Amino acid sequence: MSQPDGYSPSFKRPAEIMRMRRKRTRSDASVFSSPSGQGSTAVQSDSSPAGVRPFSPGPLFNTQSRPGGGIKRRNPFANIENTYSPSKKCLIYNEDGHAEAVDRCKRKKLTEKEGEEEMSTKTDCNAALPLSARLTEAEKHEHQDVNSKKCLSFSEDDSLFEEEEEDVVSPLIKSPQAIAPASIAPPVCTVFPTDWSLKTRLLFTSPLTLSWAENPKAQEEATGLSQHLRAHFITLPHSLQDPRSCSELRCAFQQSLVYWQHPSLPWLSLFPRINAERSFTGKCTPWAQDRALQQSLMSEWSVSLSSLYSLLKTKLCPYFYLCSYQFSVLFRAAGVGGSGSITALISPTTRGLRESMKAEGIEFSLPLVEDRRKSREQQKHPDEEEEEQECSELKEAEERDGEKDEDNDDEDGSFSWLKEIGVQDKIKKPDSITIQLQKEGQTVSLDHKPESVVCVEGTHTFTLINFLINCKSLVAAAGPQAGLPPTLLAPNAFRGATMHTLKARSVNVKSQIGGSYQDISSLEITGPILPSSLHTITNLLRPAQKGNFSSALYTHTPTAVMNTHTTEQQSSAGSSDLSACGLHPASIQQLMQPSTLGKTALSHISMINYSYTWRS
Repeated sequence: MSQPDGYSPSFKRPAEIMRMRRKRTRSDASVFSSPSGQGSTAVQSDSSPAGVRPFSPGPLFNTQSRPGGGIKRRNPFANIENTYSPSKKCLIYNEDGHAEAVDRCKRKKLTEKEGEEEMSTKTDCNAALPLSARLTEAEKHEHQDVNSKKCLSFSEDDSLFEEEEEDVVSPLIKSPQAIAPASIAPPVCTVFPTDWSLKTRLLFTSPLTLSWAENPKAQEEATGLSQHLRAHFITLPHSLQDPRSCSELRCAFQQSLVYWQHPSLPWLSLFPRINAERSFTGKCTPWAQDRALQQSLMSEWSVSLSSLYSLLKTKLCPYFYLCSYQFSVLFRAAGVGGSGSITALISPTTRGLRESMKAEGIEFSLPLVEDRRKSREQQKHPDEEEEEQECSELKEAEERDGEKDEDNDDEDGSFSWLKEIGVQDKIKKPDSITIQLQKEGQTVSLDHKPESVVCVEGTHTFTLINFLINCKSLVAAAGPQAGLPPTLLAPNAFRGATMHTLKARSVNVKSQIGGSYQDISSLEITGPILPSSLHTITNLLRPAQKGNFSSALYTHTPTAVMNTHTTEQQSSAGSSDLSACGLHPASIQQLMQPSTLGKTALSHISMINYSYTWRS
């Protein structure tokens, strides 16, 4: 007989169980009919009423108190091994056919006391029974021994596949992957790294609506501007149920959009300035050909720049940006960015600009070039470094001696062989500028690259301010931006500045998540977004969106390298008091931390359950 797939020999099919029951009842019937078995089975025959099916397993329960008068029979599959439960009691049938529940320990004592009596009765009965009846009795006793070992008990409400109590006492051991999320909570990050790059666009998305951020009422907009001027900040709850009806939230959002700019020309977008010729093409520029107008614009711009530096020096303004058509400059007050003095970062730079700064006596450093040099030195062995230093010193001494000799007899010695063959007039000799450019090829290769970022610290920043005011190359001499001063951006008011606000627009879109489309609300913010504005806006979105939102950040590329750390040591607690700078205390704490992004900038910020994650 072929066995079907998935057949387990340890589990008997119902048909086979029924066949075994029929055989057993037939053997019992033969015992009842025999004269030798009348005395031994009289009790069982009397307790079995008429009409019982021949395959009924064992004696019936006494169910006189059962409603309806029906008789419930025992489960025919009650002896299957998968229903074993050691915590249940044993059933012992009395002489009158009734079942009695006995504990396992009592069952052992009863079996020990009645052991000798059972052995004697077994021998007497087996002698009187025929062969088939003896086999049946042996199966019964074997079956009873198995039941006594397993201690099975079945009440009227027991079922075949009842859950065992062992599963409750000793649950299954879970894998480490299943235990880790429940037992080890993920770390909660309440802040993201300080990003000193300027952003041109922010795109926030959230499953909750962001429509509360646009179309403010006149009173809410006026209140937000007033709070910005007075440096008054409100405290919002941890979560807002209805942000649309929260007037304080909408006022604070308008307050976070404010920035200050000089110069301000309504028909021109003065940020960004690098590679922005398209935005100036075809626009009215009356100062391009008017020399007097250009001087007037530059004199007003110089006053604004001096005012900003004075505020920076007194820690009333934490930072500001200068954006020209060639490079951008970030000025930071003492205590900001982990520096103990005023710092200025210029990027990108050229060899001509660096040479002009050296000529003016401005000391500066190239942080990225120095970091690369230090990393190379750390990788080398100390002994090799000493040998290389000695070799380099010898080579430098030889080159100096050789350069002196070459300078003395450059024309006579270097080109003497040309005079001998008579072609000295036909060969153009290289000038001193070309020779110098060849020697400084490595320095020139840094131009217009992130590695060309320059850091100026301490009192040299004041000399840098004077250099920028008097630098003729700071303003374009030709092209669409000719005669237009650089753009000054700051989070605080300064002399000659104009108040501006970032543009916010909310849109509801459908995004595909998995196999379905879900409604997602988006908020787009455009304009020159300062670091403090980014931090304040995200702090307002946290309670409004219940700690779940994400943002895509679009960086002004030349300013991404502004996250480079400076070599100045961190300032002490007493010299870093910036409470009067007009920014939110949380924003001040973030701006005081040293930057950890290097020459990269944040490109994505996400908050999930009030915890930040980011990418750069």
